[in-house]
Formats: sequence, C-alpha cells, structure tokens
Amino acid sequence: MYRRCSRVDAVEPAPAEHSTLQRLKLSGAHRIDRRRQHQLPQVALRVGTDRVTPTTSVCDLGIYVDCDVSMRTHVSRTVSSCFAVLRQLRSIRRSVSPAVLQSLVVSLVLSRLDCGNATLAGLPGNHLDRLQSVMNAAARLVCSARKYEHITALLRDLHWLPVRERIEFKLAVLVFRCLHCTAPPYLANELCRVADIDARRRLRSASTSALVTPSSHW
Repeated sequence: MYRRCSRVDAVEPAPAEHSTLQRLKLSGAHRIDRRRQHQLPQVALRVGTDRVTPTTSVCDLGIYVDCDVSMRTHVSRTVSSCFAVLRQLRSIRRSVSPAVLQSLVVSLVLSRLDCGNATLAGLPGNHLDRLQSVMNAAARLVCSARKYEHITALLRDLHWLPVRERIEFKLAVLVFRCLHCTAPPYLANELCRVADIDARRRLRSASTSALVTPSSHW
C-alpha cells in the first residue's frame, strides 16, 4: 500500500492507528511486501485535517509505481495507451505518406515506451514482452507488414532497438553522463568508481572500470 499526503507536519493519529503509523512513518511512499498487504488497514487515516486513503499504486512524474514495486500498473497503462494510439494511426495510414506515418509512430508511441523506461530495468520477461508487443505492432504498421511476418528484420530496417536493449541503452547513457559530470548532481553524486574509494583501492576490482552499486533505500 502507499499513503501520500500533502501535509505531514500535524499528524494526530488515533491510539489504534499509532503502531501502524510508526511502521509506515508516513515519509513519502513505502514498499510493502505482497505477503503483508492484508495486514494493513483499508480504512482512511486522518493526517492533520486531511484524510489519506490507502491505494495500491501511485503516479509520480507519469510513472506508476505499485506497492510491491512490480511496475505492473505502469506496464499495463503504457501498453493500453500505446495500442489505442496505434488503432487511431491505423485508420489514417492511407491518408499520409510513409515518412509522416513513421514520424507519428515515433513521437506518439515510441516516446511513451521510452518515457521513464530506466525504472523498468530488471523486470521479468513477461512484462517486457508486453511492451515489446507494442513495438512489434508499431513496426508492422510503419512497414505495412503482415501480422505474422518476422519482426527482427523490420526492427533492423527501422533502426529500432528492442525494448530490453532500449532500457540498457538508457542506463548506459545515464552512467556515461554521471561519470563525465554532465548529469544532474542528484544522480552523479550517487555513482563512483571503485578506485575512487580509499578503502577499496587495494582490491582487484580497483584496477578495472567497475562502479560501486548504490545501496537501496527500501
């Protein structure tokens, strides 16, 4: 469950809710294991003058995060919205040139797949396959290909990376920018080489370009 509130400076929990609030701490969004979700209360909590209603997912900067960080909601909403756009584009494909159709697909569909896709790193294959099905349908629409035509050649001709490789490319670009001080400080400060840490300079990994993996805040 997630609980979000605009004001947390005046929290006055009821006695029965005090232990729950102590565990959640009401500091932004907290990850709750799926096996423990049934233990959380389903009633709204009073935070100051506001009432906070439990929810299974929250949206931040256009990215939906589930209470178990599975990203199922984000994937489902992205797939649904992309296929809706593809159906609209399919109805006008005979009225525009192939170049215009490709530009529309890239700007309206691929941009949605790429929006915040770095947060999808490490997802199970079944989630990424759903996103890949959107890209496959978009490639067949642009190339006027049949439904069961092999997709690899179409993606290669369009110079489109598959979904999994697009995520890896996005992460690689972010790491490159962090190492070359062109990324925002809140990202660059979290990333450093093993050789830059005094306590690890004697390690074998210090002679490589290995990076220190930041610890999770969950």
